[in-house]
Amino acid sequence: MPSNRKHPAALPYLFLSEMWERFGFYLLLGILWLFLVDTEKGGWGMDNAKAVDIYGTYLAFVYLTPFVGGLLADRVLGYGKSIIIGGILMGIGYIGLAVHNEIVFYLSLALLCLGNGLFKPNISTLLGNTYNKPEFKANKDAGYNIFYFGINIGAFICNFFAAYLRNSIGWGAAFIAAGIGMFLGVIIFVLGKKHYKEADVLKPTQPTDMPMSQILSQVFIPALVAGVIGWIIPGTILGSDSTDAFLFACIPIIYFFVNLLRKAAPAEKPPLKALLTVFAVSALFWSVFKQNGSALTTWAQYYTDREIPAAIEGPVSSLKLAQTVTNTEKEVTVYDKEFRVVKDADGKPVKEIGLDPYFKNLQAEKMPPKDASISLVNTELFQSINPFFVLTLTPLVVGFFALLRRRGKEPSTPSKIAYGLLISALSTFMMIAAVYYCHNGEIKASPWWLVGCYGVITLGELFLSPMGLSLVSKLSPPRITALMMGGWFLSISMGNKLSGVLATLWDKYDNKANYFLVNFALLGIAALGIFLMLRWLNRIFKEYSH
Repeated sequence: MPSNRKHPAALPYLFLSEMWERFGFYLLLGILWLFLVDTEKGGWGMDNAKAVDIYGTYLAFVYLTPFVGGLLADRVLGYGKSIIIGGILMGIGYIGLAVHNEIVFYLSLALLCLGNGLFKPNISTLLGNTYNKPEFKANKDAGYNIFYFGINIGAFICNFFAAYLRNSIGWGAAFIAAGIGMFLGVIIFVLGKKHYKEADVLKPTQPTDMPMSQILSQVFIPALVAGVIGWIIPGTILGSDSTDAFLFACIPIIYFFVNLLRKAAPAEKPPLKALLTVFAVSALFWSVFKQNGSALTTWAQYYTDREIPAAIEGPVSSLKLAQTVTNTEKEVTVYDKEFRVVKDADGKPVKEIGLDPYFKNLQAEKMPPKDASISLVNTELFQSINPFFVLTLTPLVVGFFALLRRRGKEPSTPSKIAYGLLISALSTFMMIAAVYYCHNGEIKASPWWLVGCYGVITLGELFLSPMGLSLVSKLSPPRITALMMGGWFLSISMGNKLSGVLATLWDKYDNKANYFLVNFALLGIAALGIFLMLRWLNRIFKEYSH
């Protein structure tokens, strides 16, 4: 009997599974840099350069492993098993971060990278497969937008949990909450298995496909060896050992995709060329977008007025979403004083003595009297601005495209991606204006500058990110859809690592406006490139989309 459904029954289960997975993922991203630089409440007390390097490296590897996870799902495990195994590994990894031991810390990050590799590309692929029935195919873009909506419910609420738990209990409680959220996502996924059983089918390999043994010997092992070489070579080529190791390790994987294109059947080559081109351009978008947890968190922490108005200070403070800082110096002239750092017997920083860093560039009229305290909203709560805009703007964007579709004027998926890059480039001007408004950090900037920046780039994100997932689903040869989804995440991975590299340069820019101008240039180049290729991309999309 024909169904009147516009979307498959699997959608709410995949929606909720991904929502809870992203709850943990973005909870960690919201506090990771803060945890790494914290010296007073059980953090690692690292300097900014090392902290953003670890942040960028984690982001890079957590999006690099989907290449492996997509391949294993396509060839060996299937999508369902991969998602369940990946979710369990991530749940263990989050809880492991609560153990304050350096070895356990890095092992936990490794588990998160491996688990994400198995989970992330395959749940996106499985969603696309459920839309392959004729009655659902026309709504695939809308399905990915709804799916993206679920992602951002998790991303929005997680920072409130993180702020409350780390203020009232400690860092470890926040990490454990991320693990619990991940296990909830796995349970929901298992409960809905019957709705996507037909979509969870291994695709037959082709005679030209590289066998797993050859992939191991020609891709995985060379990537590992190249990464080790990048780590141990004397000095650094690209700023840090971890950056060198990551980019060296990417070379065999990039070669694999080039070789995949070279050996593809003639009918498969045009869509694969289009996908690889979009992957390359999208990396520049992610290099800017993923600075929300590094450079933009630094801006929120030190350059943004985070004081809570007296009218709402009580409720927010009682919910433990705020921190209290006390002015221990009477004279405002101590803004530029150096802070003396107390270290323990092992040389680990434990406390800064002197005026709280928040007061260094606070306007004189806002400086509290000596020994008086003010309440500041937790920095990670600014990370909820982006998902808030996703939640509020997604219905508008979906409705806008639905209106255009009814009129026969809906842009193609590649066109949406191009417009997304252009809109995202414009977001950087909000931060350039903020720099000039606060005299390059001499005084605190209004939080509305960050709100505006996140609002504009989120609109660009909604045009680009879910459309990228949809594009992979529509253009990939069915036998390697998960593998190509892994390629999409590889482009995100390289962009994420570049975001970390860019963030390490923050302190080297005396004029912070120039830092954001570099971001504009990167996004501008990406937008220009894809607009120049748009006619070609649209032709391939029209001919090969399925």
